[in-house]
Amino acid sequence: MTTTRRHIRRLPLNAAAALTVVLCLFPVYWMVATAFRPSRDIQSYDPTLIPREWTLAHFRRAVEADGFALFWRNSVLVTLSAVLLALVVALGAAYAVARLRWRGRRQFILAVFIAQMAPWESLVIPVYIISRDTGMLDRLPTLTLVYFMITLPFTVVVLRGFIAAIPPELEEAAQVDGCTRPGAFRRVALPLLAPGLMATSLFGYITAWNEFTYANFLIIKQQDSRTLPVWLSSFQSTFGTDWGATMAASTLFALPALVVFLALQRHVTSGLAAGSVKG
Repeated sequence: MTTTRRHIRRLPLNAAAALTVVLCLFPVYWMVATAFRPSRDIQSYDPTLIPREWTLAHFRRAVEADGFALFWRNSVLVTLSAVLLALVVALGAAYAVARLRWRGRRQFILAVFIAQMAPWESLVIPVYIISRDTGMLDRLPTLTLVYFMITLPFTVVVLRGFIAAIPPELEEAAQVDGCTRPGAFRRVALPLLAPGLMATSLFGYITAWNEFTYANFLIIKQQDSRTLPVWLSSFQSTFGTDWGATMAASTLFALPALVVFLALQRHVTSGLAAGSVKG
């Protein structure tokens, strides 16, 4: 009887959760379904939830579009470089904040949190002016540095909590056995940080992979240095938008992030949970 009542009480919460999932996933489903619809059915006055006919023509048009392979390579290079750079720098900063006691530590943590809360879109104009005055416009390394700047605060915050959750006695025992502090961290703490590193790298990857504003403003003249989010706009013209090709390109664009997330989902969940234990 108690179990039945508990299930009844949970019904509104379960229904709300199911409704939220449906509302969040429906636009994604509609994007994928539109990518497979024939052009004549996309703007039909009588749309159907499931396509009446299926076609791969939109995907072929997207893959054969000018710059697809080049922009894909640019996005991969910029995203991976920014994430790896953020992980290396944030790992040292997070360790210093979580393990060491030094003057200005609290102020540093506050500055990181403020940087994390700041809307990065508000910095587009200052970043553009700095890049223009230093001759760094239209270069992929500039975009890499900007994405590194965007992902670094979040990476520091999460890794700080994760490192703080690891008992310092483990590293102290390794130091007693003859390890130096860096050696103890590398041999003892670093393997335990794998879920946290995966969680932060995934969120940093998604942020950099999906970013459009800076890629559109910092890469102006050198079209070959643009990334996939900017490439998606190539299916718009004065004659309108090729919705089929746009939806197919968007589906292809979302696939890498989806695959990475599904592969690291378990580690991401445990990493974020462990990283929120201590601070």
